[in-house]
Amino acid sequence: MKKQQMYVNGKWLDSLTGERFETKNPATGEILAEVPRGKKEDVDAAVQAARTRFESEEWQLFPPIERGRILHKVACALRADIEEIALLETLDTGKPLTQARKDVEASALYFEYYAGMADKIFGETIPVQPGILDYTLREPIGVTAHIIPWNYPLQIISRSTAAAIATGNTVVAKPAEDTPLTAIKLAEIFDQTDLPKGVFNLVTGYGFEAGSAISEHPDVDHITFTGSVQTGSAVMMGAAKNVKPVTLELGGKSPNIVFDDCDQEEAVDWVVRSIIQNAGQTCSAGSRLLVQQTIKQEFLEKVVEKMKTIQIGKGLDDLDLGPILNEKQFTRIFEFMGVAKKEGATFLTGGERQKTVGLEDGYFFQPTVIDGLSPDSYVAQEEIFGPVVTAFSFETEQQAIDLANGTDYGLVTGVWTKDGARAHRVASKIRAGQVFINNYGAGGGVQMPFGGYKKSGFGREKGLEALRNYTILKNVALKY
Repeated sequence: MKKQQMYVNGKWLDSLTGERFETKNPATGEILAEVPRGKKEDVDAAVQAARTRFESEEWQLFPPIERGRILHKVACALRADIEEIALLETLDTGKPLTQARKDVEASALYFEYYAGMADKIFGETIPVQPGILDYTLREPIGVTAHIIPWNYPLQIISRSTAAAIATGNTVVAKPAEDTPLTAIKLAEIFDQTDLPKGVFNLVTGYGFEAGSAISEHPDVDHITFTGSVQTGSAVMMGAAKNVKPVTLELGGKSPNIVFDDCDQEEAVDWVVRSIIQNAGQTCSAGSRLLVQQTIKQEFLEKVVEKMKTIQIGKGLDDLDLGPILNEKQFTRIFEFMGVAKKEGATFLTGGERQKTVGLEDGYFFQPTVIDGLSPDSYVAQEEIFGPVVTAFSFETEQQAIDLANGTDYGLVTGVWTKDGARAHRVASKIRAGQVFINNYGAGGGVQMPFGGYKKSGFGREKGLEALRNYTILKNVALKY
């Protein structure tokens, strides 16, 4: 059991109170490490370090191209240690090693992508009238805070901090208390670069302590948060006290819409992949399955057949499906299953704990397909965050669109059809931030703007759009 530390102003520190908490392997219950329990005082120190560095002449004059070179070195370091970092991610989150390796590669891609953008943040000239030179500047917004969820800890800290540093900001990041290890590893990588101390700071701790202190801190200029609607609302209210902008990505109840002319084998494969990825603990998981009535029975039989072949085990075994993160989330899934039974659901497969010899303390849940619910039922409307998909049928294109839009969420939608005109019609009417046609996820491309409608949040991460989060527009008018 290793004692970890926080990273503030280029120094490795314990919390000011000396308190710690444990992070555990969800497959075995084994304690992996002790981590500092940062609180308000630790957040203050990190924000002050970031503020001092942001306003320093060294950082103000730091060439954008050099920021890019440092970010590129971080990408190279991630790839150089991919096996060690993937192992940390697997132990901490429970996900299969293959998925963890892909997460490390995606993190490297974020740093690589935004490294290339660091010296390409442009303003514009605006024709106002003769004798006036009017132009805009996109300047860094200042101290940016990043509150990271537990399901993709390395990917999500990478995608936002890379964009923030590329645009000239300084960073205070707080990983989830359940999965802090790869964020600490990222701090180690930054520490080995020429990035000025205080540009990147990492505070570990609980959300209700360190996270709240960050969201309410008057000297933070922007907050990026990924997590639940409830916590996102609290973050937004904290930021509102100081009139600070926020970028929120708050989950989804994303549908796959399957028309009867689709390539069924391809659609079945992706429907299953989209719900078992990271044990369904994914904001963009395909947790609703909308199938045209003419093929519903046939299609569901194929989905169930494929679900039954899914191999379940600890992340180190590198099978298809790992454990649920912790007891709290595990219990929550079972509560949903109880409600589903009361609502008259038919369980086509799964719905129970997966018992595995030697892993009795692990939080393993069977991949589950539920039919027979009303689209308005609690289980059909709320995010379960587990390998559970609810199935529904439709007859017409408009019915499919109405079903897809019929929740408070709007993050991702998959559309499966060979009719190109229909695909575009449906995509134009879907209230979701991303629509995938005959695929789901497109490899998670770092170039593609990602974010939601409705309670899935607002603002966009990934791609060039994310740079808007971390810059503020200034207009200058010069009379000559």
